[in-house]
Amino acid sequence: MFQELTDKLEAVLHKLRGHGTLNEKNIAESMREVRRVLLEADVNYKVAKQFIADVEQRALGQEVLRSVTPGQMVVKIIHDEMTRLLGEKEAPLVFGRSLPSVILLAGLQGSGKTTFAGKLARHLRKKGRTPLLVAADIYRPAAVEQLKVLGRSLDIQVYSEENRDAAAIAAHALDHARKNLLDTAIIDTAGRLHIDEEMMAEVARIKEATSPAEILFVADSMTGQDAVTTARAFLERLDFSGVVLTKMDGDARGGAALSIRAVTGKPIKFVSSGEKLDQLEPFHPDRLASRILGMGDVLSLVEKAQEAVDLEKAVKLEKKLRRAEFNLEDFLDQLQQLKRMGPLQDILTMIPGAQAKAFKGMQVDDKALIRVEAIIRSMTVKERNNPNILDGSRRKRIARGSGTSVQEVNRVLNQYNMIVKMMKTMKHGGRGMRLPTGF
Repeated sequence: MFQELTDKLEAVLHKLRGHGTLNEKNIAESMREVRRVLLEADVNYKVAKQFIADVEQRALGQEVLRSVTPGQMVVKIIHDEMTRLLGEKEAPLVFGRSLPSVILLAGLQGSGKTTFAGKLARHLRKKGRTPLLVAADIYRPAAVEQLKVLGRSLDIQVYSEENRDAAAIAAHALDHARKNLLDTAIIDTAGRLHIDEEMMAEVARIKEATSPAEILFVADSMTGQDAVTTARAFLERLDFSGVVLTKMDGDARGGAALSIRAVTGKPIKFVSSGEKLDQLEPFHPDRLASRILGMGDVLSLVEKAQEAVDLEKAVKLEKKLRRAEFNLEDFLDQLQQLKRMGPLQDILTMIPGAQAKAFKGMQVDDKALIRVEAIIRSMTVKERNNPNILDGSRRKRIARGSGTSVQEVNRVLNQYNMIVKMMKTMKHGGRGMRLPTGF
């Protein structure tokens, strides 16, 4: 997420931290470089100009110039101003007093509305709500079927009709939700390749028919300033209450995220990355600012771990570790929990400070975890519980069964043995062991 922007800003901030003292000249030089980086990231020109002016005004204050570490103080000011630019604090969803509470999704075709609808339904169900997905896109081929497929995969109801009136479909969906005691209706509306009067009028009719508690503008973050321009046009006609940034795993340069809040005045509520339905995060301005500036994001990392880790299994594993009984079944279970946390590259960006430097530039292959899993699953239960019996012929059979090579099987077993050795050393009070890497 924003790797290019992060790398360029880190280079500027590193130079800034290196100054023993700061004055108007070196602050101005650093700010010029920061402005250049922001403009290259497709940040709105007026937004970038105001951001630099705000940072400079605070950076030239006596508090900074007299500071023991003026460079670090300016970095903190940049972080604070970027957090303010992004919205200062989380803006959670607002739900209506009457049921069902309606969340209306709007945006251009291809922005990822339908996929986001499924992700949001999953997210709300985890929070204890009972969502209904409403298929009100009556134009795009297979749009209704796509939503039905998402609904079936999540075991969440989808309401649709053979009807050419999207507003009527939405109104009927609310009646269906009331009768079936569903407390939240997520309405997926039609989009176009560009803004047109017919689309705007239809979304306005749906809004009038359903009185939504939230209207979310879904923006493709990869389109940069085009997303900001589109958001402004939607705001004039629809007055949406929040923004969703999709495709954050693509080659987005960061311009949309850093501009859209300042231009529209509306908070970013969610960021979405990838096609998997669990790849949705509530938006935290301070956390994203930290990640953009290369400071990591420990809170999000902890939250992902809490969602992925089975506490009951964790307690059992701890007991096994104490008794040095860690086997390949346990190894497989830990890999599956790691996979549930999301792409490894994203996880590494959340690691703060000096620890992150060790992973700088590392290309993480998520498919490697899949190969390790295939290798372990190709073993018998007896082999997983007692890897010592894995002789040459057994390893050849496992390689054939997993579609890998004997060398890859040996590598997995070597890594497992290193972990076991480390745990035995720790049990006997050993120090200085390093965790094995290289998956």
